[in-house]
Amino acid sequence: MGQERVFMKRVFLIVLDSFGIGAMEDAADYGDAGVNTLESVAGSPYFHVPNLQKLGLFQIDGVRLDDRNGQPAAAYARMTEASKGKDTTIGHWEIAGIYSANPLPVYPEGFPEEVIREFIRRTGRGVLCNRPYSGTEVIRDYGDEHLRTGDLIVYTSADSVFQIAAHEDKVPVEELYRYCETARGMLQGKHGVGRVIARPFTGESGHFVRTSGRHDFSLLPPSVTMLDQLCAEGKSVVSIGKIRDIFAGRGITEAVTTAGNAEGIQRTLEYLGKDFEGLCFVNLVDFDMLYGHRNDIDGYAKALSYFDERLPEILGKMRPEDILMITADHGCDPGYTVSTDHSREYTPFLMYGEKIVPKNLGTRKTFADIGATVLQYFGIVPQFAAQAMLQ
Repeated sequence: MGQERVFMKRVFLIVLDSFGIGAMEDAADYGDAGVNTLESVAGSPYFHVPNLQKLGLFQIDGVRLDDRNGQPAAAYARMTEASKGKDTTIGHWEIAGIYSANPLPVYPEGFPEEVIREFIRRTGRGVLCNRPYSGTEVIRDYGDEHLRTGDLIVYTSADSVFQIAAHEDKVPVEELYRYCETARGMLQGKHGVGRVIARPFTGESGHFVRTSGRHDFSLLPPSVTMLDQLCAEGKSVVSIGKIRDIFAGRGITEAVTTAGNAEGIQRTLEYLGKDFEGLCFVNLVDFDMLYGHRNDIDGYAKALSYFDERLPEILGKMRPEDILMITADHGCDPGYTVSTDHSREYTPFLMYGEKIVPKNLGTRKTFADIGATVLQYFGIVPQFAAQAMLQ
């Protein structure tokens, strides 16, 4: 007789970047009164998420969409961000167990003169722009001058980011990465932005295009995370998408970069077919980057519907010991035309697997309950304050 196959425990944690489900109680303090990413997207004719609905999305506390699905297939909860802020880094850090008492710094008027002056001194190159800008528009407006002078295009956004754009013919990508490392070394303490981002581009005047050579240089997490704890116990921690960048590579055993949601989903499906014990942590960034920040309701709805369409493939490849978790890191309401910034919102949490009892887990006090739950499944006691959700 053949030996019975033993399945290893695996958790697949998918972050739908920016998929908020309604304004938190303190949203007005962030200029976000009345925001609701889910409701804005649900108003699009392209919104069709029957599989997320079956899992229990519409039954989460505070979700006001009509649900006639009956008993959900997953456990579900509404997650509250305990940290101050509403950006990618703080949201992911809190999922993994870090509470941030202060928001990361942002620069709506551009970076202070002393920061730019020191950056110029250290790199030996001038600086163009230095203010919030769209990534595609900034290379359109400053690309020619950059090619003529060799000065670096430095810009920011509503996020806590210091972005450096350079044409690959003028500044080779590896050199651009060195400049980013220089900036990362400078930007600590009160100017400790969440990410320094390399934004290489190519093309000719009037036809500049960003390349896939983007790279994020993040702050090191200030305390222990669930990723660190999993690694310490010999578990695998697989990063798909920008997870590795968000955690500055710490607590990651294997990483796969992706060009967008479709590739992120495909890589997740591939790892569902691999043998490992531990966590596969996935970020699907298109919701935020391509649609939320551009107030593109229909585009956001199409992307969400596409994920929902692929969801049965993910569920179909799950093994008996697998757990699937779906959540978000903040909101970015595409219908909130006051701003294109992230929005201070509750996020959804769906947890599915053969061993998971479908039920309402209520409104949680912190995103860190997710990290605690991952650790609980592997028998690890969290080194951070949170309540695990497995029964």
